[in-house]
Amino acid sequence: MEKTQLVRDWRGRDYLVGDTPQDLINRPRSWMFWLPWAAMASIGAMQYGYAAAVPALAQARGWPLAPALAPLAVWIVCQAAVALPTVLLLRRGALGIRLALWAGAPLSAAALLTTAFARDLPTVLAGYALLGGVGAGLVYGACTEAVARWYPERPAARVGLTTGAFAYGTAPLAVVAALDGGALQPLFAVAAAVALVAVGLAAAFVRLPPPHWWPAHIDPHAWADDRVALRREPRAVRQFSLSQALRTGSLPTLVSILVCAGAVSIFDVVALATSGGFSPWGAVALLLVLNGAGRACAMLAAEVTGRGRTLSAVLALLCLGQLLLAWGAVTGSAVMILVATVPAGLGGGAFYPLIASLVREYFGERHTASIHGVVYSAKAVAGLVGVGLAALALTSSGHAVAFFLAAGLVLAAATLSATLRQPGHPVTLPG
Repeated sequence: MEKTQLVRDWRGRDYLVGDTPQDLINRPRSWMFWLPWAAMASIGAMQYGYAAAVPALAQARGWPLAPALAPLAVWIVCQAAVALPTVLLLRRGALGIRLALWAGAPLSAAALLTTAFARDLPTVLAGYALLGGVGAGLVYGACTEAVARWYPERPAARVGLTTGAFAYGTAPLAVVAALDGGALQPLFAVAAAVALVAVGLAAAFVRLPPPHWWPAHIDPHAWADDRVALRREPRAVRQFSLSQALRTGSLPTLVSILVCAGAVSIFDVVALATSGGFSPWGAVALLLVLNGAGRACAMLAAEVTGRGRTLSAVLALLCLGQLLLAWGAVTGSAVMILVATVPAGLGGGAFYPLIASLVREYFGERHTASIHGVVYSAKAVAGLVGVGLAALALTSSGHAVAFFLAAGLVLAAATLSATLRQPGHPVTLPG
């Protein structure tokens, strides 16, 4: 075995070089990508799957549509609130990744079984929203941390692919929900079994590398000086602590962008599912597939054009999607709804990995977990706003008004994105 050594680059970043994945886990590191990917795909049914199934669930169980959205809002709050401390505890070594995933597996399965068989909303709130939110937060935090740690040379792109599975893994359920609402009970039961197996397999095999681990086949000094690598993973001017990051204008701006865009991302799924007939049956499934694929495409585009410009373009797409959806709702055109689903889907998930990578680019790697945790926690607020928009769409105001409001939210986010600047640079040039 090659002797392990700690290397430091010209910006003060540490690299632990020497041990290969075969040395550490006795298997290729691709296992540390595909197992988390599968686990994330299996738990996506709790967020986007429930959102797509709300009309069928409400009809089958006699729930009013608006109250049926409440469990989704509570689930999003719990998931976002648990993901942050999970990552922090993993980083500090206070929580083992196996324990996080072993706990997340039965909690996620129990949530999906509750959705399948519970007949009353209080039970769904307890079993799906609370237990499922905690379980999903554990799995989400563990999987994203594992992928980022095993692929330190391209963490943003790999994490974007992993979180994309969270969306397009739900597409089959969305198709069935649209075609046959009566099949939801066995489908959610099957989803529970899949989640238990997929997350259980991740718990059995996924491990974290040592802190600062770096793949031995990549020279860290050459990587740190490489222009292509610098474009893919731009370095922060310096390492910001959480308190220092909060005092910059960039962190509050990123939080605000995630709240606005995240609310619309959730809203679109529910709005198309509860369209009352003007949305074609495949629109929700197409939206979810594009939501997941858009994350990977955006990260590839960001390596060429830069993360800030790509984020602005993604938000512009999402805003265009809302305006076209509003037009489709007014005219009742199924063709326009399908056309609108393309920009809405591509923009509806891509901002998540872009914002995560901007946190690393703006504030450095040393405190990424805590700083990004603050940003990601804004998803809890986004979920409440998104469900509120969906509830508005169910009132006499209708879907068109809600889509126009959603467009306004995304326009605000796009305007904020244009003001983003990497902190730490001097405000004025020296005289």
